[in-house]
Amino acid sequence: MTDIELFAGAGGMALGLRDAGFGPTHSYEVDAHACATLRLGSQRSTTFGWTVHEGDIHSVNWAEIVSPVRLLAGGAPCQPFSLGGSHKAHDDGRNLFPQVFRAIRALSPTCVVLENVRGILRASFLPYWEYILAQLQNPSIAPRKNESWRDHYKRIKTYRAGLNADAEYTVTWRLVDAADYGVAQNRLRVILIATRANLPRFPFPEPTHSCHALIRTMADGSYWRRHSLPIPRRLPFPKRVVINASENTLPWVTVRDAVDSLTQPATREEGCTDHHWLIPGARSYKGHRGSKLDWTSKTIKAGVHGVPGGENTLRDGTRFRYYTLREAARIQSFPDWYMFSGARLHVTRQIGNAVPPILARAIAIPLHAFLSQHLSAARPQLVAGQRLAAPPRVLPAPESLPSSALLPAPLEMPFHAQEIFSLNPSNGKTLPA
Repeated sequence: MTDIELFAGAGGMALGLRDAGFGPTHSYEVDAHACATLRLGSQRSTTFGWTVHEGDIHSVNWAEIVSPVRLLAGGAPCQPFSLGGSHKAHDDGRNLFPQVFRAIRALSPTCVVLENVRGILRASFLPYWEYILAQLQNPSIAPRKNESWRDHYKRIKTYRAGLNADAEYTVTWRLVDAADYGVAQNRLRVILIATRANLPRFPFPEPTHSCHALIRTMADGSYWRRHSLPIPRRLPFPKRVVINASENTLPWVTVRDAVDSLTQPATREEGCTDHHWLIPGARSYKGHRGSKLDWTSKTIKAGVHGVPGGENTLRDGTRFRYYTLREAARIQSFPDWYMFSGARLHVTRQIGNAVPPILARAIAIPLHAFLSQHLSAARPQLVAGQRLAAPPRVLPAPESLPSSALLPAPLEMPFHAQEIFSLNPSNGKTLPA
């Protein structure tokens, strides 16, 4: 069984997928430093080994993959859609969604998992977002030579309007906050999951953590006792957040939860082998006041050319400083044994661009159980990765993932080792300012 990850970066998604029972068997990445990090990860842990393919995704010959493909995963470069980017979307040369669909058409994977920034949902990008969804539903309708994406989209819609037209894939997507799945930062990302249309609809995993639960532990003192701290007179959460006592979730993971067990950082980079050294030059200015120690971190950023500017900073009382690279990696939920290759700017970029492993794991564990159930002997006519010659004509009724699905052992993480995949949270959270 073959699992493939495109745009693998530093391996954050790969770590989560591996822990859920997927490969990835093959990881594709163009950045040399990120590829070195992936190879280093394989050397340090045989459990998380993968075959790294370094090079431009445009030159990959997918015909060389002859075994059935169960999963195709990846996060296409986000700069064309990022709120802090150039906002050119489909006109940006870094838009690699066409290469994602080239791979899907060639490999016909049983399942596709894609991740991107929330900026892709902006009103100005809406037509292209709808085009992405339409292509995912019917990837076999390939664009013609020199055909614009708008004309291609019209052809897909014309086909879909036909009486006998059915989707090849069932698509589910959601805008998620990584903090709601156990990551120690507010990180809004779009997760898109497509499964073969001859499978039931995949139920998107519900959040497992909440700010409400964190506030409750702060209000009742258990958070402070756990860290051997006195209860402060003024609690650090925003006033506009309302505590919901009926919510059955775990607390958001705070910066203190994530980094408290680390040793004191080294004062200089020379001789430091664990990425845990103080980075000089942090400045506080409007819009970049740093993250609070006793709240979830602000989003870990890759920065411009690997330099985060006023981002990736911590405010603890009177102290204001950059996160060390190891602290940033922990907040992204990378395990401590995982090392990164390259100079500071390369490592900053790798960590900031990564999919948090815990978020990937939270999505991948129920997905793996779902595929295992519906590709089992109960449905012998389904073959994972079997090439689709034509769109299927029958779409079964949705089914639910059984709550008794067995889960693999948890990923080696530096903190909060609670099992998080059997809770039933409610919705309606308000994000902090």
